[in-house]
Amino acid sequence: MRLFSSKAKQLIGVDLSSTSVKMVEVLRQQGVYHLKSYGIEPLAQGMIVDDAIVNSESVGEAVSQLARRLGLGKKQVATAVSGSAVITKIIEMDAVMTESEREAQIRLDADQYIPYPLAEVNLDFEILGPSEIDPNLVQVLLAASRSENVEQRVDALSFGGLDTKVMDIESHAMERAFDLMASSLPHQPDVVALVDIGHHQTTLYVVQNGEFVYSREQLFGGAQLTEAIQSRYGLTFEEATINKREQTLPDDYRSEVLTPFMDNLVQQVTRSLQFYFSSSQFNNVDHIVLSGGSAALPGLATLMQQKLGSYVSIANPFINMTVGSRVNSEQLAVDAPSLMVACGLALRSFD
Repeated sequence: MRLFSSKAKQLIGVDLSSTSVKMVEVLRQQGVYHLKSYGIEPLAQGMIVDDAIVNSESVGEAVSQLARRLGLGKKQVATAVSGSAVITKIIEMDAVMTESEREAQIRLDADQYIPYPLAEVNLDFEILGPSEIDPNLVQVLLAASRSENVEQRVDALSFGGLDTKVMDIESHAMERAFDLMASSLPHQPDVVALVDIGHHQTTLYVVQNGEFVYSREQLFGGAQLTEAIQSRYGLTFEEATINKREQTLPDDYRSEVLTPFMDNLVQQVTRSLQFYFSSSQFNNVDHIVLSGGSAALPGLATLMQQKLGSYVSIANPFINMTVGSRVNSEQLAVDAPSLMVACGLALRSFD
């Protein structure tokens, strides 16, 4: 299983996160992308910890349930490993090499780039384009991940009756999904901050003229809000998660729990942006896009816009797609920001 494996005829994008399994099925009809179906299946706490799948069979059962609910049957899928589990490096190589020669050379030189024995990693490469310093060379993106990271995901999906054809990198899937919606951002901003608010971490991506140029992870995410709800109201993790999602918490929830969490989140994003500004020629961004499971928290976009001064919007990679009759459009508007990775993976069908 290579990290940039060749595409199959039609792929379902499957995002395995610490809280849920997300699936997205995208078709292309007369040159227009079409969201045929999507689904989210919650995972019990502890099934996936720090991006490692602890119980492949239990995750596989959740995969199977979601696949049945969407009527997928046995399908080929694209999934991803997290960026923190992948080593990437851009190297320069002779432009006239064949692919097999290039692969042999990379494997021969692999110990220069990868701190693990070659037998313990899945390795792949992709030609990015000509070298900027020598026309006889090309830039090659080298990516490697520990085999166990890849095999855990393949095994879990196999238990769920799905066949993994593509193993991607989450950040690459995020970039692909962002490209879909970039043209719809107002005023065509030059510098965009894409803030992905995950369960355990928030990742800042800076996009400059359509190119992802910077990323930074902060260990802060939706888990802190869930834990605060548990502590304040004496709920289990599952109860807190459901009540948070369905907004069925007591009247003091907003003032005592949600607002302090959002203030803290804005501080984390501000800190990440300051790190970026200190390492670049920029001291502001034109637009902030929020993605991830906590992106659509009531009032978050407004608060962040007030505090940071940049226009803030919620990610929706499906904004320029037609939508199938089985898709609940109102629910999609709520779920869309958390489906960026799954959507980007589904787009591997059209590489």
